[in-house]
Amino acid sequence: MSEIIEVSSDWLALREEEDARARSRELALEAARRLAPGPIVVHDLGSGTGSMMRWLAPLLPGPQSWVLHDWNPGLTERATDDLAPLDRDDRPVAVRSHSGQLAHLRPGDLDGASLVTASAVLDVLTSAEIHAIARACIAVGSPVLLSLSVTGRVHLDPPDARDELVETAFNAHQRRVEGGRRLLGRHGAALARGLFLRAGWSVRPVDTYWRLGDHDPRLLGQWFDGWVDAALEQHPELQVETAGYRELRCAQLGRGALTAAVAHTDLLAWRR
Repeated sequence: MSEIIEVSSDWLALREEEDARARSRELALEAARRLAPGPIVVHDLGSGTGSMMRWLAPLLPGPQSWVLHDWNPGLTERATDDLAPLDRDDRPVAVRSHSGQLAHLRPGDLDGASLVTASAVLDVLTSAEIHAIARACIAVGSPVLLSLSVTGRVHLDPPDARDELVETAFNAHQRRVEGGRRLLGRHGAALARGLFLRAGWSVRPVDTYWRLGDHDPRLLGQWFDGWVDAALEQHPELQVETAGYRELRCAQLGRGALTAAVAHTDLLAWRR
C-alpha cells in the first residue's frame, strides 16, 4: 500500500517561513528542557525537505544528530543540499535519512531517540499510521513534539457567506480515501493526543495559526487556490453556490485586501 501523497518541494519551500512563524516556540523550549543530558538524537517523521530541523535545531542543545524519516527519498535528499543547521551552541548538526512507510514504524526505527518530532503530518495520515507512530514513541519513551496539525478552522477577512461552505467541503476532502488509505484530516491530532493520554503520558496542546496575507501574498494565493480546488473536488455541486467566489477573493488578494488565519494545533507529549 502506498503511503505517498505527492508534495512538491516548491510548495514546502514557499510555506517554510510561515511554518516557522506559526510553530509554538514555547513548546519547543519546553521540549528542550525535557531532554536528557548528553548528545541529542532527533527523529523527524514525515520530514520532507527538513524544515522542522532547520527551525528546531537552533533551539536545542548539542551535539545533535537528526534522522529524517520520509516515504519520499527525493525530499530528504533536498534537506542536505545546503549547509547543515547549527544547534543552540553554534555547532553543525549531523543528518541522515531513513525511507519507509509510517504504518510500518517500529521502536527500532527510532533508535537512540532523545526526541521525536513531526510537522504538518498527522492530518495526512490514517488511523493505523498514527497508532503505529504512537506505539513506537511510547515504547522508546522520549518526548514527542507534533507541530502544525490542521484543525479545519479557517477565518478569512473580510468574511463571506460562502466561506463556511468551502471550509466544510475542504474538511470532508481531508477525510477522503487516497490510494486505499482513509485519511484522518483534522481528527489526526486528536487521535494522537488520545493515544498518548491513554498510555498515561502528559500532553500539552497549543493553538497555532498560519496568518496569511501579512508577509508573502504568493503563499496566501496558493493556499487559497488549493483550499477551493479541494472543496470543489469533494463537492462539485458547489460550483453553482460559489459562483464568483474565487474571482472576488482573487481581486481582494490582488489589492492586498485579503487575509486568512488557518488554525493548527501543536502537541508536546512526554512520559510522566
